[in-house]
Amino acid sequence: MEHSPVTTNPLIIMLINMTVVFIVLVALIYLIKLIHFVDPTKEKPKPEVAEEEPLVAVKSESTTLPPAPVVEEGISPEVIAVISAAVAAYGFSGQVKAVQILNHEGTPWRASAKFNNLQRK
Repeated sequence: MEHSPVTTNPLIIMLINMTVVFIVLVALIYLIKLIHFVDPTKEKPKPEVAEEEPLVAVKSESTTLPPAPVVEEGISPEVIAVISAAVAAYGFSGQVKAVQILNHEGTPWRASAKFNNLQRK
């Protein structure tokens, strides 16, 4: 008894294979949704506890200002503003205490940048 292929038409073979692939993908989607629904490790939503906070701003009695940041010679206020904005954009909500410029003349990064700029020209 000799077995022969059901079809040799490449379009029908492609349609059969694509149908099988998409059925498996849809099954995986529903399996992932089921896992997310049944997930025992996710945190349960805690009921919100109403904290009693004043609705108006209360002025504190101590009005001490934080010390002014120390600025090195040679750093312009614009550079400090840009660094502070970058730190704030990164998500740090504190106060920048000091800004120092490091000498990167001899680092491999500097040499690589010079090499790449020379290659582009």
